[in-house]
Amino acid sequence: MFLKKIQRIWGIKDLRKKILFVLSMLIIFRIAAHIPVPGVNIENLKELFSQNQMLGMLNVMSGGAMSNFSVVAMGVAPFITASIIMQLLTMIVPKLEELSKQGPAGRKKINQYSRFLTVPLAIFQSYGMITLLRQSSATIVSDLSLIQTLHIMLVMTAGTVFLMWLGELITEKNIGNGVSLIIFAGIVERIPASLQQTIVTFSSSKIMEFLILTGLAVITIAGVVMITQAQRNIPVTYARRVRGRKMFGGRDTYLPLKVNQAGMIPIIFAISVVLFPGLIGKIMMRSGTAFIANVGEFLAGVMQNQLIYGLIYFALVVAFAYFYTSIVFHPDEISENLQKQGGFIPGIRPGDHTSDYLAAISKRVMFAGAMSLGIIAVLPVIIQNTFQTSSFVIGGAAVLIVVSVVLRTVKQIKAQISMHEYEGGAN
Repeated sequence: MFLKKIQRIWGIKDLRKKILFVLSMLIIFRIAAHIPVPGVNIENLKELFSQNQMLGMLNVMSGGAMSNFSVVAMGVAPFITASIIMQLLTMIVPKLEELSKQGPAGRKKINQYSRFLTVPLAIFQSYGMITLLRQSSATIVSDLSLIQTLHIMLVMTAGTVFLMWLGELITEKNIGNGVSLIIFAGIVERIPASLQQTIVTFSSSKIMEFLILTGLAVITIAGVVMITQAQRNIPVTYARRVRGRKMFGGRDTYLPLKVNQAGMIPIIFAISVVLFPGLIGKIMMRSGTAFIANVGEFLAGVMQNQLIYGLIYFALVVAFAYFYTSIVFHPDEISENLQKQGGFIPGIRPGDHTSDYLAAISKRVMFAGAMSLGIIAVLPVIIQNTFQTSSFVIGGAAVLIVVSVVLRTVKQIKAQISMHEYEGGAN
């Protein structure tokens, strides 16, 4: 059955060309991810990333390029941050809110603003990365002059812009989202190395631990698929309308509310916030003033405590899930649109009653989604501290990305196959 589906996809010439193009773009990305920036001790850098959960998560968001400190070390993270900032500004700035309501043309303009904002964010983040590596205990970055630092910042910023361009080229082919596929490629590329490490470190005395971790991996993947696909269907009925002698409408449908409406964005927000105190603490520790150095040592020590770090991380993910969902989900607008189209929820009056009902349902659904995201985020920390292992750690956030990308890509490929069959196109 699977081979027949592959043959069916491969038999459509236009779809085959698109898939080959996307694969070639991802190969170019992986080649760039293995071109390191000069002046960096790669071995010490990889060891630092393997010991730090937050840096490991940032490495996931960069598509695995950060652990090599390559020319595309920041990945598409600055572009993601810029897109999130523009989404928030859309809710605050009236002019941007008007643009968002102008359809594709307005969204295209907002995306252009996001691209412009990506450049200063990439410059700032590249400097932050260099500073972070300088402040680490391991010797990772050699002494750099001002010119060398500016050169590395320029190269890394150009790398981010290059990946942003590749992502847009991929998105135009309607074979998944380009930015998501770039992150996906980085995660998948690391799987063989992780399996190899697991096999090398495997011993017969750890057979039970291996079976438990394998079971947890399967449960995690199944859970992420369920959370990604889960939705609450609210029944909606459209009243019949009579025009002349003809009757229109009268159909029953439903309004889907996804359990995880926020996707990966709460985890991205939480990472940005939870990294900040530790980074500031390490910088303050270098101060000549005893009080400032002590405060910095306290901040760095608190964030190194796995229990405190895990609790803060979990709380931030849950809080940002609520925050972001409240921004993107507007019960008043949905209620108004239903009323304009002659739709209503059975047993609920149109207007404010419908809006209140949708808000109440959204809060209950949101609770399940937020708690699930929080558990997914801290799962690697729990497993590492429970089993004292890092060779077979299940990255819940990475699984969430992989599952989301695969499901979306499969849906788009199926849609193109259906369109091809409907149009009766030739191979």
